[in-house]
Amino acid sequence: MATDKPYLDIPGTTLFDADMSRKGYALNQFCMSLMKAENRLRFKAGERAYLDEWPMTEAQKAAVLARDLNECIRLGGNIYFLAKIGSTDGRSFQQMAGSMTGMTEQEYRDMMIAGGRSIEGNRRLGEEGDAQPHRQPQGKK
Repeated sequence: MATDKPYLDIPGTTLFDADMSRKGYALNQFCMSLMKAENRLRFKAGERAYLDEWPMTEAQKAAVLARDLNECIRLGGNIYFLAKIGSTDGRSFQQMAGSMTGMTEQEYRDMMIAGGRSIEGNRRLGEEGDAQPHRQPQGKK
């Protein structure tokens, strides 16, 4: 794993980079399998048995079974793949996002309509009180 990751200093944020992609590969492949109706049926008929067909860690399997999407993300899951679990359960992306923030679907919807979360408490470490947003040096995009 790369050790020089200056972007890891955003409180409460798990960034999906190449290392996380490797860590969550089997979890994300399981999620992608849910794109097929027959796999969704097999999963819903016996979730643990279906998960055991995938080379996921026990922690990843437990997070899926608990529908703990925040833990799935910490274990390498990508939210766009994890959305397949919510869809399989008949949940909208908005419902899933609300559950990940500890809000009801309506509270989450209202927050997003009002402009989203406040930047306060969500800046890069060392930026607190800095009126200027973090910018990359000129010439780098």
